[in-house]
Amino acid sequence: MSPYLQTILAFAGIWAVTIISPGPDFVVTVKHATAGSRLHGVMAALGVATGCAVWAVGSLLGLSVLLSEARWLYDLVRVAGALYLAYLGVKTILGAKRPLVVGSAGTARLDGLDGLSALRAGLLTNLGNPKAMAFFGSLFATLFPVHAPMWVHAATLLVVFCMAAGWFSGVAWAFSLAPVASAYRKAKKWIDYVTGGIFILLGARLAVLR
Repeated sequence: MSPYLQTILAFAGIWAVTIISPGPDFVVTVKHATAGSRLHGVMAALGVATGCAVWAVGSLLGLSVLLSEARWLYDLVRVAGALYLAYLGVKTILGAKRPLVVGSAGTARLDGLDGLSALRAGLLTNLGNPKAMAFFGSLFATLFPVHAPMWVHAATLLVVFCMAAGWFSGVAWAFSLAPVASAYRKAKKWIDYVTGGIFILLGARLAVLR
């Protein structure tokens, strides 16, 4: 087996453990899968995966070094991400009492929620955490040779996107199943209160951690 292939497989193993750990990406995917539909959840998942790929590309281009040197820029991204999570939390809490709209197929969703907004929410949630770039930067520096061929980097980026998209799309599928969606409809108000609180706590954690 090629040493480069072994490195990519090792990276994939570490990446798998990382993405399955619950965090803001998980919460935003679940929120859109339950409050919207399976499609909304998958669109949020694709937004998250796109954000992961952006951070990975940035790390390969050396932006992780820039963020580590320009602390003010790192803090700017971190605070912006924290504020966005807090915004999602407040928005979720304020919309807790909003009724669900039942479509002709019997599916329920929040009025005004669309696939593009779900994609944007997933993307911005992921991009709001600059620690992702530090993660990729340290991992790439540890695992990959300095002069690795271009195909290795391309394959690694493909792994980053596909694994993230696959995992979070699976999460969206699971939480959009009829029993889960039915449970959400019955307890929507309290679930939204809890979800909004989690977003706010995650934002506060991101704001204070360095």
